[in-house]
Amino acid sequence: MSGSIEVRIDYLTRVEGEGTLYLKLSDGNVERVEVGISEPTRFFEALLRGRKYYEAPDITSRICGICPLAYVMSACRAMEKLLGIRVPDEVRLLRKIAYLGEWISSHALHVTLLHAPDFLGFNSAFDMMEKYSHIVKAGLRVKWWGDKVIEVIGGRAIHPISFRVGGFYRIIKKEKLEKLLSNLEAIKKDAKLLLEWVLKLPIPGFKRDLEFISLRNGKEYPILEGRVVSNKGLDIDESEFERYIQVEQTPYSNSLRYRVKGRGSYIVGPIARFNNNYDLLKDEVKDIIESHGMGRRLINSFQSIVARAAEVYHAVLEIVSLIHEYSEPRQPYVEGELREGEASAITEAPRGMLYHRYRINADGTISDANIIPPTSQNLAAIEDDLKVIGAELSKLSFEEAKRGAEQIIRNYDPCISCSVHAIKIVK
Repeated sequence: MSGSIEVRIDYLTRVEGEGTLYLKLSDGNVERVEVGISEPTRFFEALLRGRKYYEAPDITSRICGICPLAYVMSACRAMEKLLGIRVPDEVRLLRKIAYLGEWISSHALHVTLLHAPDFLGFNSAFDMMEKYSHIVKAGLRVKWWGDKVIEVIGGRAIHPISFRVGGFYRIIKKEKLEKLLSNLEAIKKDAKLLLEWVLKLPIPGFKRDLEFISLRNGKEYPILEGRVVSNKGLDIDESEFERYIQVEQTPYSNSLRYRVKGRGSYIVGPIARFNNNYDLLKDEVKDIIESHGMGRRLINSFQSIVARAAEVYHAVLEIVSLIHEYSEPRQPYVEGELREGEASAITEAPRGMLYHRYRINADGTISDANIIPPTSQNLAAIEDDLKVIGAELSKLSFEEAKRGAEQIIRNYDPCISCSVHAIKIVK
């Protein structure tokens, strides 16, 4: 293409939620880029005000049907900090198993059905079936197993009902967990196959200077807690997070955007966790990655599919270890001391860091809340990717440029419904 060209996508496909893209290219440069979030704003922070603290996990879980546990976990941890609750190791272990199940389910869905077709020139996973039916089926079997993990612990796979502030509503029997291991070897084989296949995909060599932000605790691959770190020197407690980021709003989006103060856009999610915590991945995962010539550092957002597939295999192996380690707690939950205060917590949702902050009154009612989903944090980085790669897109045909631009968005597996938390309307 030459001269000025407009790429307009009114309905983004193979993403969760309703989004748009407008891209204006002029002589190899990006003149304008707008990733629009058209999903209606749902004002969950406002809905929480006046509700009791113990309602927050169940209310916020309705923000997303793909990653409801992420909202449960961040809400529970924030409220437990407020009430001075230290959950027993058995409860933490169970939470981790269930949360890893959500990673597996979400990642396997994205890798197999939503993202892989982009690298192979297919319009959908259905078009892939003739040549890659074994991969699609393996991915779906792994996803099913992840859903089953959540169901066994949470009571159901979508919007599970067993979790509460302080622990669980019931004791989860070890024998129930052990039933998940009945087809373990087949699931491990499928997860390994998926990773090995992804490592052979033709991934573009796009590069730009990126800041990757994730949790890190130095003991285990992060999911429930840790300090907020980046490859550019950020190292803060989760309670300091809002002090280090600036929030923005655009007139074409119902989602807010975030940047590191004084620096710019950043990336959260599997690729950030991978880069900041590679040493804590299971050895079996690292061996496969390194045997395919891939190092401990992923350098562009197209490689996020590698990080997701790596986390799937890691999560399967980790769940197995945790089930063997689990012992039933003496009681399912711990009560806290009701008191006025404010606290925040971050956990690692499938798509990246999910921040919750709450203020509660002495009677336990919520007076203020702030929720920062991972997709909102990635939106500025998505637009920056499109700005940098614009010169390459301008060399393609119109249809190829359109597909390439949409793939850049899918690199981040945006959960658009999660992201719509804007309250003040910008004209």
